[in-house]
Amino acid sequence: MKLDKTSYYPKSNLDDDDSEEWLEQKPSELSDVDNSRIVVEKREPIEPDVINNSGSKQDDDNSQFLEDDGLPDTPFNNFINGVCTVLSWALVPLLMPLYGMLIAFNYSILNYMPASSKWVFSIIVFGFTVVIPMLLIVIMKRLGIIHDIGLNGRKERLIPYLITIISMGGTAVFMWHKGAPVWMNMFLAAGALAGFVNMLINFKWKISAHAAGIAGIVALIIRILSMEYHRPDTNTLLLVAIFLAGLLGSARIWQGRHTMWQVLAGYVVGFTSVILLTLT
Repeated sequence: MKLDKTSYYPKSNLDDDDSEEWLEQKPSELSDVDNSRIVVEKREPIEPDVINNSGSKQDDDNSQFLEDDGLPDTPFNNFINGVCTVLSWALVPLLMPLYGMLIAFNYSILNYMPASSKWVFSIIVFGFTVVIPMLLIVIMKRLGIIHDIGLNGRKERLIPYLITIISMGGTAVFMWHKGAPVWMNMFLAAGALAGFVNMLINFKWKISAHAAGIAGIVALIIRILSMEYHRPDTNTLLLVAIFLAGLLGSARIWQGRHTMWQVLAGYVVGFTSVILLTLT
């Protein structure tokens, strides 16, 4: 005699030949009994983390490196990370025009300018190339346009690049109207040019803006050394700038912000832009 189980076990479609058709039904189309059945979800395969050339994990959607750099939490590594962070912020690209002006005012023929004039122009350059861009970046952070004020994500750099290009170009025009030497105007224009080149490259590849900025300072010092007058210790300043450029590039690689090739490309763009425009 066949046992009748229908009184306490609901019939399961998983035993039927049309089980595939049952799995495709929407939950809203199932009866009260059907809703108690097991629903099998189809999940998309999870893509593995993208690993960049430096060994750090990288988000492929925004090219922003993750906070976990994979280094063990030791006092030495923490110290090195602290030094790298200080270098990255002390030599942030927005400060390069100001550093360039201070170098020009103290190591070139402009050293003979009145101190009051040096201060006025330095403050103006600081306002145009540092304060205004930083305020706009903070506003974009507040509005959710960017998520990292350090702009470590590749896709978050487009608008900041445009702001920097306009600020540098506007400062160059202002200094030209005030009778600044051509090479000084061209140094600021070269900053705008380097920003434009970096912006174009940034659509496909995350080039190092830090490396471009410090390389532009090295090129400016070389330009000052080519002038008839410069301070005797300008050669020492050049060596210090080259040393800092190497440290900064190493710091960006250590923290997983860039690969070696991205840093080298930044050096080439920044140095070439300043040399080509200031030596004309």
